[in-house]
Amino acid sequence: MDVTADLDAPVDVASVYRWVADLGRYPQWLEIVTRAVAAEGHPDDAGPAWFVQLRGKIGPLSRSKQLRMVRTVADEPHAVTFERHETDGQTHSPWVLHANIDHHNGTSHLAMTLHYGGGLFEPIVERLLRNEIDGARRRLAALVLTD
Repeated sequence: MDVTADLDAPVDVASVYRWVADLGRYPQWLEIVTRAVAAEGHPDDAGPAWFVQLRGKIGPLSRSKQLRMVRTVADEPHAVTFERHETDGQTHSPWVLHANIDHHNGTSHLAMTLHYGGGLFEPIVERLLRNEIDGARRRLAALVLTD
């Protein structure tokens, strides 16, 4: 499953990058991320890591999940990628979040793509994310404009 969202804001790319390059800031604008805290590094990590708590509710169903995400690309201020990297020795479904930021005529364009490779809850996860996108877009736009 791949979900894509974008945002246009009349700010420089560095202003947008600050909000998308640090998973610790995501709970301020992405409601399904209820918590994101720095995780202890692992020798195999390509960059800093976070424990990310996801929580979603659709109708009477509620689901929580914790992921360990590592920033694998940090091309400041234009691109950032986070990938799931658990350290428990087990195989896990991949999660990859990529953000790309371009600037044209005074406006920064953010394009974010989330790839989720699991199958069990895929329809629920996709619906939850699609329901969240508009609200997250508004909250992030307000934050980058006042930053």
